[in-house]
Amino acid sequence: MQFAALYPLLHKVLYPAFPDCLWQGNSNSPCIALTFDDGPHPQHTEQVLEVLDRYRVKASFFWLGRLVERFPEVARTVYGQGHGVGIHGYTHTMFPQLKLPRLKLELDLTQQIIGEACGMDEVTTQQIRNVRPPNGVFTPVVLQALQQWNYRPVMWSVVPEDWVRPGVAIAAQRVLTQSRNGSVIVLHDGYTGGEDAAATADYFIPRLLDQGYQFVTIDQLWAQCRVKPQVVEA
Repeated sequence: MQFAALYPLLHKVLYPAFPDCLWQGNSNSPCIALTFDDGPHPQHTEQVLEVLDRYRVKASFFWLGRLVERFPEVARTVYGQGHGVGIHGYTHTMFPQLKLPRLKLELDLTQQIIGEACGMDEVTTQQIRNVRPPNGVFTPVVLQALQQWNYRPVMWSVVPEDWVRPGVAIAAQRVLTQSRNGSVIVLHDGYTGGEDAAATADYFIPRLLDQGYQFVTIDQLWAQCRVKPQVVEA
């Protein structure tokens, strides 16, 4: 069963309820963030990088620590090309299923793995603070813990449900229909749904650029989003 139509409604409810998460940027700015979850992947991520390079846009990648361990050269390439990197967990276990000490251990471990794979020094490694919970699932307790540990929770505003592979044109059209100033778009370049990531991005990126949008990293979106939460109508 597909739930693509529900995500915009869910966003409207959760965004004002949990304003300390990054759900979207400044609604007065034409900047949007394109993000990818569940990688890195030796084929899908490389294909995505080719598309991003073609249009000269930057994206942000939220990685699983165990996959960074398997494919450090892919992670190094992503970082070397100037894209943002963040944490999606060591495995894809939903954060509320982990006891807090275990969650912190896995987040810190993944941070260290990413830093080593990308050739970062210790200071730069500790600046990997953006965290997206697997499946977008968190609790107030988890959110409070992330903030206490100096991690920044990153969510989304545009979810085309590409992991169920509805078709490139359908997924891309969902992005085009839902994107607004400050949107945070999430695609998947891992083992589930990653087959269509590059083609989907190749479809909507030039169209959004033609509409006057600018692609920025999640760090750049954080810098401009210090505004009162405001629900953007679909």
